[in-house]
Amino acid sequence: MTVLDSAPVDVLDAYRTCEFATLGRDGTPMAWPTAFRRRPDGTLLLSTSLAFAQKALNIRRDGRVALLFSDPTGSGLDQPPQIFVSGRAVCPDTVMAGPEGAEDYWRMLFERQPHSRAYVSAAMRPLMDWYYLRLLITVTPEEVATRPSAPSTPPPGPPATGTLTGAALLARFGTAVLAARDAAGAPVLARTRPLATAEGFAVDAPPGLAVAPGPASLLVHRHDELLNHMSNAVVRGELRASGDGWLLVPSAVVEPMGTGRPTDAIRVLRRTKRATRRYLERRGLPRPRVRWDEFRALASAARSRSGG
Repeated sequence: MTVLDSAPVDVLDAYRTCEFATLGRDGTPMAWPTAFRRRPDGTLLLSTSLAFAQKALNIRRDGRVALLFSDPTGSGLDQPPQIFVSGRAVCPDTVMAGPEGAEDYWRMLFERQPHSRAYVSAAMRPLMDWYYLRLLITVTPEEVATRPSAPSTPPPGPPATGTLTGAALLARFGTAVLAARDAAGAPVLARTRPLATAEGFAVDAPPGLAVAPGPASLLVHRHDELLNHMSNAVVRGELRASGDGWLLVPSAVVEPMGTGRPTDAIRVLRRTKRATRRYLERRGLPRPRVRWDEFRALASAARSRSGG
């Protein structure tokens, strides 16, 4: 028996992404959408490229993490329950340049995200080699909770007025995932519908979720049925008690992939290459050679299974 046996694992496996929260150096819980693979031993395998290694650095400092399965886009499920997982993660400082130890993870990704198969083509390799230099994250679940299906996302509302940081961004999504801390400082997650007020965003926490005041954030993200056209952003701030609920007072917006401008792709590509080089240089590590043949074999197999 594993902790995950108490959850509907068929539902969990159908989710294409989860919201994954780690604790920053200043204690702020930050969540980002992440692909995952459930292993037979009850652990969860995730990964991150060297270009976005902050979650790995956070884990090495404090292994407490949280995952929420709340966006069923692409799962084929109709209003599935949400699944919340808390536990501990490890992320060795071993740079993986091939799929070994994570073959099922990459096989799943190539099947569910058909456009990523093009990344292993000869034409794309000079641009995408950073994407395949990875750190593997293993999460050992300690607690699992099943929640009702996520609130439906209303159509985007009118552009937000006023000067509240992040209001225009959150209005485009309708729902967001609150990343907060419990009384012991561990990260917790809950999908909520933020309501902009003069002082901040009013947010709810599900019954039984122990939320404490302190640094917090709101994640918004979306993808289509084939894990394409992704976008994500985080509003950082301070969570305060407000009457019977909670108020997140925003302080900053983080948009790692840009705001959708045509020049963003070039800027992000340059930044990812610099970040990858910096990660290796700071550790005195040579740049590994990506084992393209192994990735291409998995991508080809996925293409054959899907018939296209």
